[in-house]
Amino acid sequence: MKAAEQLKKMIEESGNIVFFGGAGVSTESGIPDFRSVDGLYHQKYDYPPETILSHTFYRQRPEEFYRFYRDKLIGFDAQPNAAHKKLAQWEEEGRLKAVITQNIDGLHQAAGSKKVLELHGSTLRNYCEDCGKFFDIEYIRESEGVPVCDACGGPVKPDVVLYEEGLDQKILSEAVSFIKNADVLIVGGTSLVVYPAAGLIDYYSGHKLVLVNKTSTARDGMADLVVQGAIGEIFSQL
Repeated sequence: MKAAEQLKKMIEESGNIVFFGGAGVSTESGIPDFRSVDGLYHQKYDYPPETILSHTFYRQRPEEFYRFYRDKLIGFDAQPNAAHKKLAQWEEEGRLKAVITQNIDGLHQAAGSKKVLELHGSTLRNYCEDCGKFFDIEYIRESEGVPVCDACGGPVKPDVVLYEEGLDQKILSEAVSFIKNADVLIVGGTSLVVYPAAGLIDYYSGHKLVLVNKTSTARDGMADLVVQGAIGEIFSQL
């Protein structure tokens, strides 16, 4: 039986699926992957992306941070692809219990998913560091330099987890709980190298761990099923 057919059978027989995904889920929507050959890490900037997207850099060079942020992280009119839509469908059918994502683009919600745990936050939410007022992505896109609050004049920060910042512990513990209790855990579009997020799959103790990725990962050996290819293409067949 082909790997995709095995996956289809697993899904049809389960009512407790959890999906854990990374950048590869959104590349088919036109959002670049950080670590792929043509991803952001391989483009030329004065500083590497992981430096620009660090808490220290945000504090020390906010204008440069926002120039990169607008250009590379919110400069897209991306739409959900087949993978996002299929996950939303499974949730509606009662099969999928949660989507746990490392992505910050909000495409799972745009596709209709309700239970989405955003480990690294979202570019769709931005808040004033002084008064706490929230702003949408358009406010940032249309602003210049360092965006400031229209109520108090304080600096506006994206509600995303930068390098050097810790993950939200409430979201993390909820993600652990879903993974621990899952019947089927599907991990897709992630190289499983970014910690602590990548370590989450260690909490899964079931026998239906599925890895869906374009390339092999260091965790392929522990998976019960490995499906190689573009996740949108694979999910559209399920």
